[in-house]
Amino acid sequence: MYRTPDPAALPPGYPREYQREEVLRDGRRVFVRPILPGDAPELADAIRTADPDTLRLRFLGGPPRVTDALLARLTVLDYVRRFALVAIDVASGDGVGVARYEPAGEGVAEIAVVVRPGWRRAGLGTRLILLLARAAAERGVRTFRASYLAENRPVAALVEDAGGLGRQVIKQGIAEYSLALVDR
Repeated sequence: MYRTPDPAALPPGYPREYQREEVLRDGRRVFVRPILPGDAPELADAIRTADPDTLRLRFLGGPPRVTDALLARLTVLDYVRRFALVAIDVASGDGVGVARYEPAGEGVAEIAVVVRPGWRRAGLGTRLILLLARAAAERGVRTFRASYLAENRPVAALVEDAGGLGRQVIKQGIAEYSLALVDR
């Protein structure tokens, strides 16, 4: 069973207001919270053991070499300019999804989402993006941008779930999607 992080061990600026339990369409429960530096070992394992197709689609080719520097870049954040949420299976305690944004210009952030294959089509990716969009809008981000292989069906489904919001352009097999955020 998953437990919330020890408040005494949280890094400066950690936004506890983004910790929450969510129930997905299929009834499974996840605990969503901002990423922590202590998530690095599990993230490394997830990258090393992910199926080749997921890695190719997520990284637009081969995965990055897993190094301490990469893991620090992915897990040590300021929770303002760079922000990430993790989803953890309440029953097993295993990480099942990550959504993040990184600055890509004034008021623009590049977004990336990955959900374990067995957890797709249950609304997890959409939930993570909605929570991430709220955090981003509260921090001055006005637009999300994403680049992905046009053949990436899980991401195409997320874009479709956006209900025609935003703009998508496909060139040479790479889809570029942008979505204006509304501060709530």
